[in-house]
Amino acid sequence: MQTILIATDKPFAKVAVNGIREIVQNAGFELKLLEKYTSKEQLLDAVKDVDAIIVRSDILDEQVLHAAGKLKIAVRAGAGYDNIDLKAATEKGIVVMNTPGQNANAVAELAFGLMIFLNRNFYNGSSGVELRGKTLGIHAYGNIGRIVGLIAKGMGMDVYAFDPYRDKIVIENDGIKYVPDARELYSKCQYVSVNLPANKETKESINFDLLNLMPEGATLVNTARKEIVHEASLLKMFAERKDFRYITDVAPDCEAQIKTDYANRYYGTVKKQGAQTEEANINAGLAAARQIVNFLTKGDKTFQVN
Repeated sequence: MQTILIATDKPFAKVAVNGIREIVQNAGFELKLLEKYTSKEQLLDAVKDVDAIIVRSDILDEQVLHAAGKLKIAVRAGAGYDNIDLKAATEKGIVVMNTPGQNANAVAELAFGLMIFLNRNFYNGSSGVELRGKTLGIHAYGNIGRIVGLIAKGMGMDVYAFDPYRDKIVIENDGIKYVPDARELYSKCQYVSVNLPANKETKESINFDLLNLMPEGATLVNTARKEIVHEASLLKMFAERKDFRYITDVAPDCEAQIKTDYANRYYGTVKKQGAQTEEANINAGLAAARQIVNFLTKGDKTFQVN
């Protein structure tokens, strides 16, 4: 019997685990759980004899993948997958997948929660500003970006989007204004929601030259990955643009300095919270289980990322 492991130091909700177990057992497979583990050694031991693994933000590096002698597939329950060593997985013949779209609504709603929280001065009782009538740019129009756009339109914002991999017609059919390059997007928009993955092309791509194009009231919203923002540029923006604000659920390494010098223009959540809703938790976990079953029984590689 093939075995599927759920390895999560931040466990799925009980209802999600029960749903995963039902999918796995109905397919004739065994389910193993490793939850709230406290050491890498526990993970290394747990992966030794499993055929498939589901993780969240857990690190599957070269050491872990080489310890997993029988592993055929690893699925990240979420959109980002930079916590999995794709090179090592490929060398071992392990298929890696993510579950795109399952957390999209949760992340999009968080972006607006952060914007409203900042605009109302952290609810300290002072007068704030509204989002209605403001310009919003969407940098990367994927599953998350599209929902961000739809919410923004509903709130009365003027919405633009840039995505070199998305057809102009797809964006415009959603009632969003298409722009052909990132510089134009940033120059037009007071708010920019960044939804980029972290890869060789995107890491540190959000830099001072790009950010400084933004008009008065520049606010960067990052619910993606900290690595995509060039931190020296971030500090320079704070120092040179008194109107610049930054909100994120992926704290930069320089967060302590920002909090000390620019506390009224910054907010970062205590941990990454984009997917931290009951619905996203369930959706991503069930999707991961179905993808594993489809791969093991039918060879379906639809969501493979390596």
